[in-house]
Amino acid sequence: MASFPSSSPNHCCSSTSNPDPGPSQPSLLVFSGGTAFNGVVEELKNFTTRVAHVLPVSDDGGSTAEIVRVLGGPAVGDIRSRCLRLSDQSTSEALAVRRLLGHRLPLDPREAKSEWYNIVEGEHPMWKGVSKPYRETIRAFLVYFQNQAYLYSGGQRKHIIHGCWNPPMGRPEEMKTERNSENGGQNGVKITNKEEFSQKMGPTHATFSDVLMTHFALAMAGARIFFQSLDAAIFLYSRVSDIPSESLVLPVISTNDRLTLGCELMDGTIIRGQNEISHPTTGSMEPINKARSLVPGLPSRIKRVFYMSSEGKNLLHEVFPAANPAVLEQLSNVDCIVYAMGSLFTSICPSLVLIGIGEVISSRFCPKVFLLNGTDDRETSGFSASCFVTAITDALNRTYGDHHNCLENLPSQYINTILVPRDGEIPVDVENLAAQGILDVILVNSIHDPKVGVIFDPKSLIDALAEVIGRYMSKTDTVA
Repeated sequence: MASFPSSSPNHCCSSTSNPDPGPSQPSLLVFSGGTAFNGVVEELKNFTTRVAHVLPVSDDGGSTAEIVRVLGGPAVGDIRSRCLRLSDQSTSEALAVRRLLGHRLPLDPREAKSEWYNIVEGEHPMWKGVSKPYRETIRAFLVYFQNQAYLYSGGQRKHIIHGCWNPPMGRPEEMKTERNSENGGQNGVKITNKEEFSQKMGPTHATFSDVLMTHFALAMAGARIFFQSLDAAIFLYSRVSDIPSESLVLPVISTNDRLTLGCELMDGTIIRGQNEISHPTTGSMEPINKARSLVPGLPSRIKRVFYMSSEGKNLLHEVFPAANPAVLEQLSNVDCIVYAMGSLFTSICPSLVLIGIGEVISSRFCPKVFLLNGTDDRETSGFSASCFVTAITDALNRTYGDHHNCLENLPSQYINTILVPRDGEIPVDVENLAAQGILDVILVNSIHDPKVGVIFDPKSLIDALAEVIGRYMSKTDTVA
């Protein structure tokens, strides 16, 4: 690891280290999505298990989209993914449970139907190695999910896991808006083609389309409906998967309702739906291909992300869900706050725009570490490192939202350290970062992933993070 040159003589350089977690581990809160940070979760466990993983619940792609569309409720895809990564792997039974919950049903409807019934009836070979208490607990919620899906589909005698037709539900389209505060629109946004949008959305039918689904996603959906609580479902599967009790998986919004993410572009365009923002599709239910070369660019840079109504006729109305109190509590007490790498506007910012998040982070004296991506994507094409910082600051300040809820905090009140993957594609404009008050910019060893490009080397990343935390703890001890 190395540090970027800085005009400040007080700029701290990193050194490679591997701190012993010991009996008193540091506590972290990590804002992330369900994919990019997963690659370092295993290595992070070797440093500390006292981690609060804060995840958005607005994903609307893949199997998550189908479950939400049919049964409603928040999206659990990112939560499912992180729970699986954190699950115990120390025993043969733990591995069997993880294998079972992580398994995806095949796309072929007949194969999926046969496999699903074998799983639900407890006769599938994948139950091998899973003891009766675990088996009956998991089966109970798979059965409950099946019953609920059947009820929501109107009792139609069609297979509920893979429908025999695709519902005539058009993909959300990009919509032009006009800025005019006198029109009565939310925050001065006037929708100029709302009727056209409603027509394109079309009617919905509660049947499942062909899409890969994991047993974990289906079981968690069943548990959420049974308990009428996402938090209770997460707690149950944290215990079933034997996730360390000090490791928390927290939805940034604690709700039993469906949440829809929207974004406003600099040119006034409004895009509805997380997947439409990051990886638009043609309406096919095939697994999402996230290869950068296959994703068209946005017509304009993203100005802000916000939450949109999922009910009623006015689907373009902005709503303001409350942040999960457990997230605010953790933010107030952890030793380090981390903004993980990943899709900036659809994985990280949905957790930052909520009232209370910026207020707590800005008040903390602790490491506030941003992990810069190694490559750009549709959301951040042309961004430099300082552009990422500006976007995070704007999200936490809610700069472009309701002016009554805006903050005016400086970037350095939210971020004080940036970790950069070596040979990454994102330009690191040190002078602009210094002007933002961010002087601690540390270069970390990287590896090349054939699918996504340059990413952090997991061990080097955790070593760098440990060094930053240790440095702050030393300062705190000196002051004390």
